[in-house]
Amino acid sequence: MPGRALTPLAWTLGEVAELVDETATVKTVALELPDWPGHRAGQHLDVRLTAADGYQAQRSYSIASAPEDERLAITVERLDDGEVSPYLAEELVVGDKLELRGPIGGYFVWDVNEGGPLLLVGGGSGVVPLMAMLRHRAAAGATTSARLLYSARSLDHVIYREELDRLAKGDSSLDVLLSLTRAQPPGWTGYARRVDGDMLREVAFAGGEGIAFVCGPTRFVEAVADGLLAVGYAPERVKTERFGPTGG
Repeated sequence: MPGRALTPLAWTLGEVAELVDETATVKTVALELPDWPGHRAGQHLDVRLTAADGYQAQRSYSIASAPEDERLAITVERLDDGEVSPYLAEELVVGDKLELRGPIGGYFVWDVNEGGPLLLVGGGSGVVPLMAMLRHRAAAGATTSARLLYSARSLDHVIYREELDRLAKGDSSLDVLLSLTRAQPPGWTGYARRVDGDMLREVAFAGGEGIAFVCGPTRFVEAVADGLLAVGYAPERVKTERFGPTGG
């Protein structure tokens, strides 16, 4: 018996409720969306913009908010050659409407019921879906051991910096580890290089226990995934999501 065709996701309108500057080039867009069907931590959505002449451009963005949050949020990095991100990061104002379609994705997702330990490795804006997982974990009051290894150019490039610090200080079962690859503040004692095999051996859970999620630029994701396999993670326990250098 042939299977039924899947019904395409419909576009809907969300209203911008709040705009938060995360870094000099990254902004979080919080949206009111009464008919949102709900999502899982790690999923993404599509945003579509339509110009006055009818030209349309759309991009996919990871969902930054936890499923438990009242507002849906995406975090956008402005790309100078992008068609969508400059508008979202610079021109959008509270009260504007955005066309959205989602949620999308069922592979790169995590729910507290899946347990752990949970290893999250992010590069740059690849931290966004990982943050949704940490927010979900906090909202659910989970005590699953979790560890985030986040690679950024400098401390000023760390997205969600204050919230990550607050989450780590308030939860003894969560570790947040930063690696600053280009510039470090005076007295910095954290990692100061690109993520490599030695670093992964230090931060991975013993024996590759639990599940790992890796998100970031393609080369970063491939290198980290290979490194995790080398330290004992089974291939099916390493979930990856990657993005290219252009778009937005």
